[in-house]
Amino acid sequence: MTRASFKQLALLPLLLAAACGPGGQDKGGKGQGGPMGGGMPPSEVSVATAEAQTLPVTFEYTGQTLGSREVEVRARVTGILLSRNFREGAPVKKGQSLFTIDPAPFEAAVARAEADVAAAEARVEQARRNAARLKPLYAEKAVSQKEYDDAVSGETIGAADVKAARARLTEAKLNLEYTKVEAPVSGVTGRALPSEGTLVSGPNVLLTTVVQVDPIWVSFGIPDNEQAALQKEADAGRLALPKNFEVELRLADGASYPKKGRVSFADVRISQVTGTREARAELPNPDGALRPGQFVRVILHGAARPKAVAVPQRAVLDGPQGKFVYIVDEKGTAQPRPVEAGPWSGERWIITSGLTGGERVITDGVMKIGPGAPVKVAEPKPQAQPQTQAKK
Repeated sequence: MTRASFKQLALLPLLLAAACGPGGQDKGGKGQGGPMGGGMPPSEVSVATAEAQTLPVTFEYTGQTLGSREVEVRARVTGILLSRNFREGAPVKKGQSLFTIDPAPFEAAVARAEADVAAAEARVEQARRNAARLKPLYAEKAVSQKEYDDAVSGETIGAADVKAARARLTEAKLNLEYTKVEAPVSGVTGRALPSEGTLVSGPNVLLTTVVQVDPIWVSFGIPDNEQAALQKEADAGRLALPKNFEVELRLADGASYPKKGRVSFADVRISQVTGTREARAELPNPDGALRPGQFVRVILHGAARPKAVAVPQRAVLDGPQGKFVYIVDEKGTAQPRPVEAGPWSGERWIITSGLTGGERVITDGVMKIGPGAPVKVAEPKPQAQPQTQAKK
């Protein structure tokens, strides 16, 4: 349908009104004249002034929570798993005991290492006394060079044996400490994989996992085409993007998560599978209210549209030629104005083309008017004052 036919269709209510008599009846009927010399009275409408202003912009995506650190818990020594010291799925603190491996063999190893250290220290002390006793005899040529050199070498070898024995003792004590498997980070434990009595072959066996949930991460994807459109608007000056977005989460039941966060990572690559750019937000989660794997809505705050013209959504109409609004001109008549509508901002529609600001846009009463129809702008209704209860 052409623009001319659209205007003819919009003028149809006025043509029908012109065919009626002074009293609102047809020309053959009898009736009283209206207040405007026999025509229809102006329709009462409500208007809103289109103003150019800076409007906040939010972006919303689907995301999923995940732990900021996911650590595998493994034993460092081989032995029989003696006990499990935590409740599966419960929060644990860093350094808390999770498993105990039978310490008896390692306690025996520590005892042997301590005995070896004592023996090595005794031997080096004996070698030191021998060297000290032969030194004056060697000065008087009472002993040979070889005998004195053997005594000095014995002292040096004894000192080295002491160091080796002490190193073995340190290793034995470490292995004994490793029989107490502790949480490497604070977080929430997973399922315990081996049961008590199982032979654990050191790091080869996964015992459980600990997921750090404070702070918690939220992973979400930004579509490539949307990213390109936003960058295009930003380059044109129609959109101001912040250096870092503030992040709000909306949970599955529609409630908002009370803590706010920030975007901590944005990948430069585009996924070939989903066509999105991966991003990640970080939020505080001190009470553990969020658990890894939850699906949430990620809302990004901080962007703005400078000098944007917005009107109430109900003022934007659909016609054969596209979207349009009715404005009240200086003569007090309604005139259609073709517009291009952009995204929504709350309960308002951002107009990207067709309005420059200052126009009086009709919001209520558009069903009673047509192009060129005289209108009467209704006075804004005063806001109801809160009633105070009289004292008894």
